[in-house]
Amino acid sequence: MIQDGAGVLEKQCLWAAEGGSDQQEEALREMGVDWPSPLFLAVGSRVSQELHYTKEKLGEEAAYTSQMLIQTARQDGGNVLTPEALGLHLQAALTASKVQVSLYGKSWDLNKICYKSGVPLIENGMIERMIEKLFPCVILTPLDCFWEGAKLQGGSAYLPGRPDIQWTNLDPEQLLEELGPFASLESFRELLDKAQVGQAYVGRPCLHPDDLHCPPSAPNHHSRQAPNVAQELRGGCHGFSHKFMRWQEELLLGGMARDPQGQLLRAEALQSTFLLMSPRQLYEHFRGDYQTHDIGWSEEQAGTVLQAWQRRFVQLAQEALPENATQQIHAFSSTTLDDILHAFSEVSAARVVGGYLLMLAYACVTMLRWDCAQSQGAVGLAGVLLVALAVASGLGLCALLGLAFNAATTQVLPFLALGIGVDDIFLLAHAFTEAPPGTPLQERTGECLQRTGTSVALTSINNMVAFFMAALVPIPALRAFSLQAAVVVGCNFAAVMLVFPAILSLDLHRRHCQRLDVLCCFPSPCSARVIQILPQELGDRTVPVGIAHLTATVQAFTHCDASSQHVVTILPPQAHLAPPPSDPLDSELFSPGGSTRDLLSQEEGTRQKTACRSLPCARWNLAHFARYQFAPLLLQSHTKALVLVLFGALLGLSLYGATLVQDGLALTDVVPRGTKEHAFLSAQLRYFSLYEVTLVTQGGFDYAHSQRALFDLYQHFSSLKAVLPPPATQAPRTWLHYYRDWLQGIQAAFDQDWASGRITRHSYRNGSEDGALAYKLLIQTGDAQEPLDFSQLTSRKLVDKEGLIPPELFYVGLTVWVSSDPLGLAASQANFYPPPPEWLHDKHDTTGENFRIPAAQPLEFAQFPFLLHGLQKTADFVEAIEGARAACEEAGRAGVRAYPSGSPFLFWEQYLGLRRCFLLAVCILLVCTFLVCALLLLNPWTAGLIVLVLAMMTVELFGIMGYLGIKLSAIPVVILVASVGIGVEFTVHVALGFLTAQGSQNLRAARALEHTFAPVTDGAVSTLLGLLMLAGSNFDFIVRYFFVVLTVLTLLGLLHGLVLLPVLLSILGPPPEVVQMYKESSEVLSPAAPQGGLRWGTPPTLPQSFARVTTSMTVALHPPPLPGAYIHPASEEPAWSPAATPTVHAPSNLSSRGPCAATE
Repeated sequence: MIQDGAGVLEKQCLWAAEGGSDQQEEALREMGVDWPSPLFLAVGSRVSQELHYTKEKLGEEAAYTSQMLIQTARQDGGNVLTPEALGLHLQAALTASKVQVSLYGKSWDLNKICYKSGVPLIENGMIERMIEKLFPCVILTPLDCFWEGAKLQGGSAYLPGRPDIQWTNLDPEQLLEELGPFASLESFRELLDKAQVGQAYVGRPCLHPDDLHCPPSAPNHHSRQAPNVAQELRGGCHGFSHKFMRWQEELLLGGMARDPQGQLLRAEALQSTFLLMSPRQLYEHFRGDYQTHDIGWSEEQAGTVLQAWQRRFVQLAQEALPENATQQIHAFSSTTLDDILHAFSEVSAARVVGGYLLMLAYACVTMLRWDCAQSQGAVGLAGVLLVALAVASGLGLCALLGLAFNAATTQVLPFLALGIGVDDIFLLAHAFTEAPPGTPLQERTGECLQRTGTSVALTSINNMVAFFMAALVPIPALRAFSLQAAVVVGCNFAAVMLVFPAILSLDLHRRHCQRLDVLCCFPSPCSARVIQILPQELGDRTVPVGIAHLTATVQAFTHCDASSQHVVTILPPQAHLAPPPSDPLDSELFSPGGSTRDLLSQEEGTRQKTACRSLPCARWNLAHFARYQFAPLLLQSHTKALVLVLFGALLGLSLYGATLVQDGLALTDVVPRGTKEHAFLSAQLRYFSLYEVTLVTQGGFDYAHSQRALFDLYQHFSSLKAVLPPPATQAPRTWLHYYRDWLQGIQAAFDQDWASGRITRHSYRNGSEDGALAYKLLIQTGDAQEPLDFSQLTSRKLVDKEGLIPPELFYVGLTVWVSSDPLGLAASQANFYPPPPEWLHDKHDTTGENFRIPAAQPLEFAQFPFLLHGLQKTADFVEAIEGARAACEEAGRAGVRAYPSGSPFLFWEQYLGLRRCFLLAVCILLVCTFLVCALLLLNPWTAGLIVLVLAMMTVELFGIMGYLGIKLSAIPVVILVASVGIGVEFTVHVALGFLTAQGSQNLRAARALEHTFAPVTDGAVSTLLGLLMLAGSNFDFIVRYFFVVLTVLTLLGLLHGLVLLPVLLSILGPPPEVVQMYKESSEVLSPAAPQGGLRWGTPPTLPQSFARVTTSMTVALHPPPLPGAYIHPASEEPAWSPAATPTVHAPSNLSSRGPCAATE
């Protein structure tokens, strides 16, 4: 009967944070929980099987919903056990209870939609209609200790000659006396007596005895003294039934203080809970009713009515007290929380669009260049848009495949997938600009994919395989996220490999058409450009000591030979040797090969003239920084040692931080701070922490012969530390106790009637109603052939001396109890399945048919309700769960099949195996990563280094979560699993660059950094910009669990991929996978260069130690125009005659030929 508020909010908040599957949601709804279950309910687990069993037995029955009011003093710690504070609570509760909403042309008030427990069936039509109107709503409130609690009940009835009957003036005992002469109400009188209704509310003290309507029967009516609130509330309150509607102190009061004798002195919070019907119950209640026959009544309309009423309830309750009142009201309803969490679970379009716009801006700006021929701003814009479309298509495909979406996937996956895709975009774009000089136009795209396609394919295939393998873990949260991530990564891979190369080719066409970047409709000011790089002369044509690598720089022009239709590179008749820029890593790095960057990075002299000159700061880029500043510094011996020490220290601190990580999820992190809802949750978590659970007994054993084991199970469960014991004056609140007590009650009535002679062997009509019922039960044999035996009237008892019900009478008596004691049945919350058959007792039956009582079918489902308290930390929940499971296992050894059910078991049992499943998922991902990298790279050693770095990232992220106070739940586990996929993007590119470089370990690590530093950094920065939009969320949960964790993950990936991994490769890296072939020329440079030709050799003055000089020559050439393009003349070309200048023929392949348009 009592729905705990904390459990309701836990269910909703944890659903929003973790999501729920459709089957589990339906099962929970049928248990009376109207919210989806968490995604961390393992498929095939015992909780999943128990949910399925509950669904199978309970069918579509739904329970009530709770609306709550919590009152606290504005001054922290103030006492609320005063008449003034209770008066303000009455004002707020009364305002809320009078809420009316108008929908579908009807008016809906609390009395129409509230939950009413155990409404009895009365044969007298007049009394039945009056009871239907008057029967009270279930409201758990401290006001029920006083007469004023009746004011919250809105029902009323009319009898001729009397004022309207309401609970404020209703004395049931007096009313039955007045109606006695006009109707036979003996059975109804006995029902009220069993429920201990008494005088109902009019026999309770008035909170304000000066109230004109305070009834004369109130204990303090004549004295006019205010009651002692603490004394009246001690032990709790009760509804109109003392026996079946008992509200314990812990449900009504929070922050209680007692004296040494245990007497209640003060409290800091009051709580009132209004129970409403579920949408299905409301629909069934008014289906076919005259009030709804004309509006097409449906369950959806019933839900709309309830939601509208709940929103109005919260609004009016929060406005009920003036701002200057000493007390404050926190109102809450399930609909209000649903509204908040619905906004939380949805993807914020503004944040996603804002994040993507920041990524677009960064991609465009970082790829813009002053040199129009090298600028790729449009490529960056198109790449980010392409990845965004790929992510959208992947999510759409997931929807088509029926993969359920939840907060984990909607908040994490779009940014994760975008980060992975943008990394590949930047890698391809950077590689496209680094194509070797002289590569034909038709082969530029192929050359780019040849050098970087393997890296992109490796990361994408690795992520897809790893995520698909992670989906094997039977945890729905991980399974849904892993499958969706794999699908989205696959769509990203297809878009990057199939569509983005076409975008690069189009941009190449734009550059050769000499158009502006981004604004490609306008011609470029650099269209008539001749690349001129003037050399620096060596004083006396001698080679300086220590120079083992020379680069010859010349002024080169291109000329279109009309006869051969080829472009010919022409050199001037003099050439000079110039030393290269000082190499920070000595002469070893970046030799003997060269690239376009080698030439363009040389310092230009004052004599250099170019058609388009950029600012000095514009010539700086990340690749230049990586080559000349970062790599030389990182790969020094002392720097390597420092890096290893620092990362080792970080790993050690993270291992300690991992011990600080606690399991659980704080509700106040889910709801935005500063809102009234957050204030309510804070007050509830501080003062009220009660959870209603049930102990479910299944079929498969004989209930009738297992009564002792059932009582032992109840006793063992009740002795658990977390179980709230009932008051000493209150009987246990279970169906078996209520059933036994009822049988003992009618047995006592029978004994009295038998002793007085009102009941004899042959007649019971002169006896009481209870005596007649006992008579009919005592003669039952349970034998279908001979069902009745009158000799048993005095030879047996309905309950034996051991407190057990005779097995042959058990199911027959169950039918009679269910039909005769509706209030006791409702209070027990038994939820029998199969439900016992209906049977109506007729004391005046003369046919003997009323003796034939149908036995109930063997039970397959029943419940014992309990209240858990003192559960604040996850460890408390785990302890309670383990104790409950131990009690059920012990009962199982006695033959009783049982399991606990309720929100603690649905949402906290995941923590019993959460870490094990998390570790299993991460291990599967790491193993898959190792296998994929080893197979595609054909280098297990490199794969092992990659996996080592990924494992360090995961451990460090987990440890940092401990320092940040982030608890382990669904979202952090999903992000920790995703960290493996994100880490692959930061590591594999660098590792592959190391494998495909030549030279020493340091040289290869430096070259890998040179080619991957810029795209990896750009991808990380763009991801951080996308995550930046999450920082402005109103939900602290999104800020802490998404923005902070994902930002830390991105920074860790950047540090490990660009700092730790290069150091490890330079120390432990494998040998290169490629071998460089050198072609040395036997020709030497003569002192004179006849006919302007360029020849290399050893000058006569060169010392013997420099007998052989290895040279490399790189010339930057302006790409020839496409066929048919207009050739712009160079305005400042020196007057070199193409005919007078021979073409260059040298081993270093200085001449460049390609198709060209004929000149006229």
